[in-house]
Amino acid sequence: MPYIASHGKIFAFLAGALSVAGFAPVYCLPAAVIAFSLLLYLLLKAPSYKKAFTLGYTFGFAHFSFGLSWIGNALLIEPEKFAWLYPFVLLASGSFFGLFFAFPAFIGHYASRPWQKWLSFSAVTVIFEWLRSFLFTGFPWNLSGYMLAFNDNLIQAASFGGTYLLSLITLAGCSLGGLWLNQRNAKNLAAVACGMLICFGGLWLWGYFRLATADKTLSNTILRLVQPSIPQTLKWSPDTKEGNFQTYLQLSDSPSLPKPQLIIWGETASPFMLDIDDNHRRQAARIIPQDSYLITGMISYRPQNDWYVPHNSMAVINSRGNIVALYHKTHLVPFGEYIPFREHLPDFIRPIANSIGTFGQGNGPEKIALKDLPTFSAAICYEIIFPHQIINQSDRPDFLINLTNDGWYGDSAGPYQHWTAAKLRAVEEGITIVRAANNGISGLITAYGIEQAFLPLNAVGFLDVALPAIPSVQTFYGRTGNFAVITFCLILLFLGSIKVGNELSMIRTKK
Repeated sequence: MPYIASHGKIFAFLAGALSVAGFAPVYCLPAAVIAFSLLLYLLLKAPSYKKAFTLGYTFGFAHFSFGLSWIGNALLIEPEKFAWLYPFVLLASGSFFGLFFAFPAFIGHYASRPWQKWLSFSAVTVIFEWLRSFLFTGFPWNLSGYMLAFNDNLIQAASFGGTYLLSLITLAGCSLGGLWLNQRNAKNLAAVACGMLICFGGLWLWGYFRLATADKTLSNTILRLVQPSIPQTLKWSPDTKEGNFQTYLQLSDSPSLPKPQLIIWGETASPFMLDIDDNHRRQAARIIPQDSYLITGMISYRPQNDWYVPHNSMAVINSRGNIVALYHKTHLVPFGEYIPFREHLPDFIRPIANSIGTFGQGNGPEKIALKDLPTFSAAICYEIIFPHQIINQSDRPDFLINLTNDGWYGDSAGPYQHWTAAKLRAVEEGITIVRAANNGISGLITAYGIEQAFLPLNAVGFLDVALPAIPSVQTFYGRTGNFAVITFCLILLFLGSIKVGNELSMIRTKK
């Protein structure tokens, strides 16, 4: 083990890269155990704050560079413009987000005893995951708790403490092996094994008993999810957008009994602005059964400051061709739907920045009520990744519709990780999530995070699903949000910072 400690930065980088295997679609939890245990061991051997910070940063750099590498695929849609930025995206992801492991490593070094460093590092890392959800508009992708989403039982505790509680248990459980690496003996090995069993076994039992009482009956409300899997390179082409629209119509119009009350298309599914394009709106109305509705994503323009600003919107159209509801995306994608600090960018980057639109923001989660249907609200694409921000608790809907388009990212981990985020939001808020993608993973996730039905990545077709009879259940997390788990992490940090080591040594000396 001294060899590992003496080459700490190399092993920290390797551990960071290995940790990514814990996320979707691989879900190799043993890889995460090895990675975080190795990181904790290196932090325990770090001789100074500076060294601890460097090791944490190196781990975080690899963790995020490899874990977010799929983002670069979006640059290949127009390679002549953006392909040269691909390596910079990888470096930028690791360079910035690596700090979210560096500071916990730095703070955790203050603790005096190994178990306190373990406790402090786990707690502070969760606090920094929470900070990552809102700093600089936020990017809470691949929270550590997502590593448990391969099993429905393991994620049920999110209904109490959210994904951040799962992250705390995941980090604490996976890094326990570092305590054994630091002092390898049978007693420590038994303690570590027992600790892991308590962490993950306890989560599994909690989930098992919660799911045992879950109501799994279905309602008579039928939803049709349409996924044409149109390549992103063809989605907005003037030569193909009419054909793309007709593909949506044909898939939507396939006969079925009973008829769907809602036909749902994905994010910006309509290449035409149906609020002003009467011709295409009438075409869409023809495939909507009587007393049913079409829900589609599209670009719309809203007046703002004597100008018309584009919005990433969701429209609800009835069988008479009237738009009866509109929702505008609120949480926009930085560098995708708007450019932060655009006016301060250097001249050489301005031509690229100017090719990215500046979208307007909506007003946050809104409940939509339609005749003879349960109420719902919407989250468009990126919005689904934000814990405790997807619905308005004071005006709670019965279910949530998530429109998305993961066609930007090809056959990568991105679409699977996006689906995982939706799954955790369902458990946290206790709300059924219906997800429709142009390409990605479309399906229905119950209020308990159970995947009732789905269309896989790259599938072309439609899926008729019945809404659960009880589509929404109240959860402790839904009522309280992140306050409880973040407060608990601060308590753990306090316990980890108490200088008990020297005091115990002094007591033994006096005896």
